[in-house]
Amino acid sequence: MSLKSQNPIKGRGAQHLSGNRFLQLQYVREHEEGLDELWELDTKTQFFEEHARKIINKVTSPDLGLTYSMNPYQGCEHGCVYCYARNTHEYYGYSAGLDFETKIIVKRNAAELLKKQFEHPKWEVYPIMLSGNTDCYQPAEKKFKITRQMLQVCLEYRHPVSIITKNSLILRDTDILQEMARLSLVHVNISITSLQEDIRQKLEPRTATSAKRLHVVESLSQLNIPVRVMAAPMIPFLNSHELPTIMKAASDHGALDAEYILVRLNGSIGDIFTHWIKQIYPDKAQRILETIKQTRGGKLNESRFGIRMRGEGEFADMISRLFYTMHRKYFKGKSMPAYDLRAFLRKNRPPKTLFSDLESEE
Repeated sequence: MSLKSQNPIKGRGAQHLSGNRFLQLQYVREHEEGLDELWELDTKTQFFEEHARKIINKVTSPDLGLTYSMNPYQGCEHGCVYCYARNTHEYYGYSAGLDFETKIIVKRNAAELLKKQFEHPKWEVYPIMLSGNTDCYQPAEKKFKITRQMLQVCLEYRHPVSIITKNSLILRDTDILQEMARLSLVHVNISITSLQEDIRQKLEPRTATSAKRLHVVESLSQLNIPVRVMAAPMIPFLNSHELPTIMKAASDHGALDAEYILVRLNGSIGDIFTHWIKQIYPDKAQRILETIKQTRGGKLNESRFGIRMRGEGEFADMISRLFYTMHRKYFKGKSMPAYDLRAFLRKNRPPKTLFSDLESEE
């Protein structure tokens, strides 16, 4: 049984403490009188330190354009209710619901591990996604500064990195990013889900406003730091109609590219999102959930590679056509610059890239 809250929880995305699929026992409160009383949930943010053994993860999904990712934090205080990363919190014994956004695991030794990896003689240079899971510029970063330390290591070793965030805190690190951009070592991806603040506040309660995110796009672009806008996720009949507006705003503020993802509710996220949408948008909930299922073969989630990011069916096809039409209109002649994989510096050892074998054959 899940522990549920009676009223909408201000400042949080998930509205209940969902169960953990890996735990046999779940918390409930029972009364001899037979009354069913709701728990008072502790929604204060807590931080836990993990002495990680590695920081770079291999990405095997063909749907993603990068081979590696690194995440300085586990869990995310932004509280985006749809976040696919919520499921990973269950491996730590926590809930993918409120625990994910209130219990943040901090990897203080991330920069040290990254430097060690770059010094490994068999390390092959390829862009790393920062972060592929939780937001590396979430509120915890203002206190711990681990992302900044990792970027300093990337600059020191001249290693390419791709950043994805929805937090304006990234502007703190423009000194590093500008130098990395000059060396063709960085791409920045800014996620914009909605330009309507009432929707943004409910979907992503502790993120930067859409106006701030567009300001980030413009500020980075003016410093010649390449920016792509991620219109994601597109949720049927909630924010999907905003796709053209988001893309136009992104282009107008200097973005060089745009992408989109159709909402996918994998694992425990289906239950969390369903509970949320019925509580926050009761009049729209049924239509939204049924349309999502239509794009996912009758389910809330589709795991097949090539399908899970874009969906299938009439609605998914309509969104796809709309995106490519708008992309041709607003991003004609624009593109993200290529990374420089040859700039990598390793002490006393020649750099090795994924293309070294091909180069030696020539």
